[in-house]
Order: sequence, then C-alpha cells, then structure tokens
Amino acid sequence: MYSLLFAVFKRLDPELTHHWGMLVIQLAGLPVIRKFLRSRYAPDPSLAVRALGHEFGSPVGLAAGFDKNAVAVRGFYALGFDHVEVGTVTALAQPGNPKPRLFRLPADRALINRMGFNNDGAEVVATRLAALRHWGGELPIIGVNIGKSRATDIAGATADYVTSATLLAPHADYLVVNVSSPNTPGLRGLQEVSSLKPLLKAVQEAAAGTPLLVKISPDLDDQAVTDIAQVVTDLDLAGIIATNTTVLRENLATPAAVVAGMGEGGLSGAPVAEASVRVLALLRQTLSRDKAVISVGGVFTGQEVKQRLDAGASLVQAYTGFVYRGPTFAALLTRELREALSGASPRA
Repeated sequence: MYSLLFAVFKRLDPELTHHWGMLVIQLAGLPVIRKFLRSRYAPDPSLAVRALGHEFGSPVGLAAGFDKNAVAVRGFYALGFDHVEVGTVTALAQPGNPKPRLFRLPADRALINRMGFNNDGAEVVATRLAALRHWGGELPIIGVNIGKSRATDIAGATADYVTSATLLAPHADYLVVNVSSPNTPGLRGLQEVSSLKPLLKAVQEAAAGTPLLVKISPDLDDQAVTDIAQVVTDLDLAGIIATNTTVLRENLATPAAVVAGMGEGGLSGAPVAEASVRVLALLRQTLSRDKAVISVGGVFTGQEVKQRLDAGASLVQAYTGFVYRGPTFAALLTRELREALSGASPRA
C-alpha cells in the first residue's frame, strides 16, 4: 500500500509529495502499524554498531531535512531506520524560503532544495521530543540538527545556536551544528575556523555532555576540511557529519536550461557522492578513530553503504535515496548491506 501511495505522490509537486508522504509515515508510527512494520523491516541483529556512546541497530539512518519537526520519528523507525536526525531546527520558528523551493532531477537521481530551515522552532520541537521520551516504547537513536535563525544576524549566531542547544540537547541522543546549508545567507561563512571554533565551544558547553558533531559542506577544499577536523580534535567533539548539499551543478544529465530554471539551492543525491566520499577519506586520514564520521550524500544502495563503512564511516545517512526508492528504502539498504557483507549476490 505504501509503495503504491508513494508512486502516486512522486507525480505531484515535490513539496506537496513530501507533505502527504510525511502524513503516511506518521500513520506508520501508530502502535499496531508500527509493530507490524517493524517486524518486517527491522535490520538483522548482525548489523548492530556502536557509535557516539550508543548502540545502533544498524549503521543506516535518515539524514536531517526530512523530519524537520520531529513529527514522524516512530514512523521512520517502523520503516527500518535505526537512527533519525530531525531538523534542521532553529531557535526561532520560521516559514523558510518562498515556494517553489524543492525540485526533482530524476535523470540524475537528485534533488535541489532551498527550503531555508522551515521549522516550528526549538521550543516546540523540544516539547515534542520530550513527549516522545515520556510516552516510552521503542525509539530510534535521535539526533537533532540545529541551525541559525534567518532573523538572527551572523554576529548573533552563537547566542542563537546556544539557545537551540540548551532547549534540545536534553532530549537528543546527539546534537549537530549545521553551518553548511547553502540556503541561509552567510551561514557557510561560519565554517571558517576563526568563527567556527568559538561557536562550537559555546554550543558544546550548552549541550552539557550530549555528543556534539558539526555538519560540513562537500564544497570545502582539502585544507578547510583538515582545519575543521583539527577544531573537532582540539575541542574533543564527538565527530563530523560529511556532507551537506552542494551548490555546484557539474556533469548533470538534466539539461542546463532546466537546472538553471530551478534556481539556487543545495543539490543532493547521486551527484554529491564523489565529493562526499572524498571528504570522508580525508577526514579519516586526519581524525582519530574515536571520532565519529557520519557519511551522507548520494547513498542509494547497500553496497554503497558498505563502501562508506569500508572507507571509515562510523554511520551512514541517506535522504534523496528515500525519495527515489520509496518507503521500504531503509529495509532495502540493510538487506543489501547484509548481502554485501556476506559476499552474497544482491537480489533484484
């Protein structure tokens, strides 16, 4: 039923598709439905991994951007994701950028988005996460991705992030500082070490022991990646998420005029894979093994998950693959990963 619904949704406007898809996923999180789906889609116990001080049922998780407001965490868990990163959440609620702001590039297995951190705000999301914890039951590992409010000037960014961290860290299994989205003016400038180090130090103090990571861009050069890795080491942070979306539009199968018509925004999916792997490899050369590296960008198959793990990833996240492969995506990834690890030939 879910696959049929998603096949219909994919013919509609991408953001409308996302809205209706999220409603279906919320239904998947209802107790009886969740129990049934989880019995079918839970990963094999052999895939369990330990990272960030937690036991993960598998290395496969959902990247930030899909469940911005923590409304479908149980539904994603039912569908086989053993960690879900919610957000990006900002200190102030905000509607995001004007529509249209989400576009499909099927020929490239890619998306362009300029959503602009549309979310309900840190206080509301914190209350929602607290309720999830209060009602108990099985939950995935929950990460919370925080960003700067658009209404906040760059000079006030640290205080803005600290507000979000203070509210959200008590309800998160790990916290992520997003300084790499291309859709908030000036945000990527916070990746400069002179700005980043004091920002992360302040958020680390506000997080009060909750594992803290920073999410970086695939468009950074090698020196910038190495510099950020050094900051993570100096502050003894939990790790890095590599990577966010790209602003580049190189080697796409979609006609250039069509892409140009979509306008600005971050490109995700298969075209980001090469850069994401490059950054992962560089981080593993510069970071100690006790620092987690969560690899995200262009992951569509279990074999690709294995490749990221072999390259040193602690965990692997996906987003665009879920859009293109449908609601059983997490289960497909973990099944394919198990087959790849065992050396079996993948099933069609």
